[in-house]
Amino acid sequence: MTTVSSSTGANAQSASSTSQSGLMANYELFLSILTTQIQNQDPLDPMDSAEYTGQLVQYSNVEQSIQQNRNLESIIASLKSSQSLSYVSYIGNEVKADASTTTLSGSKATWNYEISEEASGTFEIRNSSGAIVYSGETNLAAGKGKFEWNGETDSGGQAVDGLYSISFDVKDASSRPEKVKTELTGVVESVDWSGGEAILKVGSQDIPVTSVISVSKPS
Repeated sequence: MTTVSSSTGANAQSASSTSQSGLMANYELFLSILTTQIQNQDPLDPMDSAEYTGQLVQYSNVEQSIQQNRNLESIIASLKSSQSLSYVSYIGNEVKADASTTTLSGSKATWNYEISEEASGTFEIRNSSGAIVYSGETNLAAGKGKFEWNGETDSGGQAVDGLYSISFDVKDASSRPEKVKTELTGVVESVDWSGGEAILKVGSQDIPVTSVISVSKPS
């Protein structure tokens, strides 16, 4: 399923509309007060026309700025919509991606890995801000495997759904460092944009579109 969210653009347009409404309400109040002052001014000591003319110019400048913002917000919303729709082209194509980042959803996150030798050591799981939320010791069997996390944090709580990355620091039986590959190659089944960032569904793993290294037609 492909989901496209335009809530960001809608919120931006709503903000400018609110500003426009507030400006118009104040502008009408200003004109009402100004008209009353002019009608009741002392003919022998009239108001300084330059002063209220300057205020009118200020209101006009603010109105123009708000209108410019509305135009920019509309353009940004249109660009985001076009960008999200372009990700649909990933569906059915084969991608190679850095799979060190995946999605925690429903208290489950899974990373596919590959290592040449059996190794043991430590791992760290970080949130999208780069903060460590969970760490520990692990033993990885040689070859391809899966590392699963239930969302538990070091403090004993439960991590919120979202994107998390994993890193390993492991060594083989001879105490030599082993590199754990988390690259993933597979066919994109769907694209989910509901969280604000395009997430590709490749097999059982969710991959941010920013992690894609290459795209090709499936062999």
